[in-house]
Amino acid sequence: MNGTAKDIRLGADIGGTFTDIALDIDGRLFSTKVLTDYAAPERAILDGIGIVTREAGISPGALQTIIHGTTLATNALIERRGARTAFVTTEGFRDVIEMRTESRFEQYDLDLKLPEPLIPREDRFTVAGRIGAEGQELQPLDEAALERVAERIAAGGFRSVAIGFIHSYANPAHEQRARAILQRRLDLPVSISAEVSPQMREFERFNTVCANAYVRPQIGEYLTRLQASLKEMGATCPVFMIHSGGGLISVETASLFPVRLVESGPAGGAIFAADIARRFGLGSVFSYDMGGTTAKICLIEDFEPRTARTFEVARTYRFAKGSGMPISIPVIEMIEIGAGGGSIARVDAMGRIQTGPESAGSEPGPACYGRGGARPTITDADLALGKLDADNFAGGAIRLDAGASDAAIVADVGKRLSLDTLSAAFGICEVVDENMANAARVHAVENGRDIADNVMIAFGGAAPLHAARLCEKLGIDRCIVPQGAGVGSAIGFLKAPFGYEALTSRLVRLSRFDATEVNALLGELTRTAESFVRAGTSGAIRRDITAFMRYAGQGWEIPVPLPDRPFDASDADRLTALFREHYARFFGRAIDGFAGLEIEIVTWSVKAQDERPAPERHALAPAAREVEPQATRDVFDPGSGAMRPAGIIERTALRAGDHVAGPAIIVESETSTLLTALFDAVVQADGSILLERKGSAR
Repeated sequence: MNGTAKDIRLGADIGGTFTDIALDIDGRLFSTKVLTDYAAPERAILDGIGIVTREAGISPGALQTIIHGTTLATNALIERRGARTAFVTTEGFRDVIEMRTESRFEQYDLDLKLPEPLIPREDRFTVAGRIGAEGQELQPLDEAALERVAERIAAGGFRSVAIGFIHSYANPAHEQRARAILQRRLDLPVSISAEVSPQMREFERFNTVCANAYVRPQIGEYLTRLQASLKEMGATCPVFMIHSGGGLISVETASLFPVRLVESGPAGGAIFAADIARRFGLGSVFSYDMGGTTAKICLIEDFEPRTARTFEVARTYRFAKGSGMPISIPVIEMIEIGAGGGSIARVDAMGRIQTGPESAGSEPGPACYGRGGARPTITDADLALGKLDADNFAGGAIRLDAGASDAAIVADVGKRLSLDTLSAAFGICEVVDENMANAARVHAVENGRDIADNVMIAFGGAAPLHAARLCEKLGIDRCIVPQGAGVGSAIGFLKAPFGYEALTSRLVRLSRFDATEVNALLGELTRTAESFVRAGTSGAIRRDITAFMRYAGQGWEIPVPLPDRPFDASDADRLTALFREHYARFFGRAIDGFAGLEIEIVTWSVKAQDERPAPERHALAPAAREVEPQATRDVFDPGSGAMRPAGIIERTALRAGDHVAGPAIIVESETSTLLTALFDAVVQADGSILLERKGSAR
């Protein structure tokens, strides 16, 4: 390989345990997994780039594009490891981020504990000044008070500042002026809510700008180090970041708005799964991404991941909506739980096995890694149950210590519950599998769907090991494990478009619809969105226009797609009909018979992205020939509750049409696919593995 190929792109995904690297050279894929380095996460990327470029026979200087996603921002928020941040807000609104809203995620729990705010009360400052709901200035900004606040921040050891004023989405003038005053006195990054999240609802907007400021120093420093290190190794190509909405943005934009990276790694996984769904023509899919630290579940309909304007980080109460930290940005909608291969198992005060969200990560890692970990993890339980080969884990790069796994499981779980090693390990895996099944059910119910109607797409280092058992619990008959599943999110980065969604809250009642005003607003949003996209591409751009609408007086809105064209006065009736149609689709019927019931648009969105070629289409193919296993290994069978011989087959030895009967394990360097006794597998034309429940009819 001489580095003259037309398209050389590399995806790098930093996870809590592993950093995944995927290199694509004109459709040829080279990939690897490297343990994440917490002290300097960029080191794992550099090591991974070295491995795949050597394997491909090119130099790092031949890379044409690097696309990066990371859980660093997410982990900083969940683990509260961000910078000390000052929050400046409107007088009287100091406690909004602590009081939250009147909603209770558990109505009858008298001991309900709300998540702690990111910024403690002593670090929140108020100033006089007031913007009205329609953008009018009701009270001038107290600039003298801001000068005094700047002095207190300068003396307080803060590393970042967030500004959130009431109704700034309607008029950002006060926030912009406050930033100018503070930056004149402080050498600190200042984030304003009118730029980070220009949407109504103060709690969500304030919390989002606080989160952005909280992680901004850490992410900015990391991205600066990464770019410098890449140049040192000879990789001088552009670096782009994948954001939570599934598009690509520049490193400079990511440094200013790092909160947009909070779901960047999982977003790549959802894009990967959507590409597989489109390839096989599957309209109802849910992606299951289980790595070393977390598991993510996302519904994909008509080949597109579901999206939202707000999501929650770190739900704390049985996956209940409202129990997490709200982040108000465009995002691929998914549910994420602390259930990865490195999730630590324990016995709680009531004698129940619990797993996660605490993870052994890569430092020290599971007990079987032999890196100092002494507590049992999901990986340790999988090893004890025979799902993993101690001598051939990660392609032989890591030799696992089965004795250390057994000792950790017995010490922390077995002795507490009077269970032998096998029973304790099975209990650990059953708990984590049931937690994931519950999370999938909750996510489907929240979106009005039956999870059993979907095809599962499983990827991530640990998901193929647990996918068949999860299908059993959810009543799902088919699951696809794509090629490259172990590094699925990194491959998804390579398929992501350059895209950005610009949105703002501007209340417009259809009875007073002003086409000129609306066209001007959408024009401004279009220019904003396209400016970010043009930083990475000069190709054709597709725009999606969405209005978030409701009946006047309702608390929440529904998304209504709009035509991409200028509006005129007659469009008020068309928008009314569109809203009623989508309202009926959401709730069964529109509301009729109430005189004077008005319809209003609350938030406007323009999503711009470049066009990407569609993948080659395939039909799910039946089996053509039986494949005998190359070896066998005893693996725990949940049905019989005992170890049972399972066939072992190398994935590289399989060809399209091959049929593998369960129980069996299909092994590869970055993951392994476990077929329980209830499932068989058929290899598809693109190399994907289709798991099918025995006796099920398509």
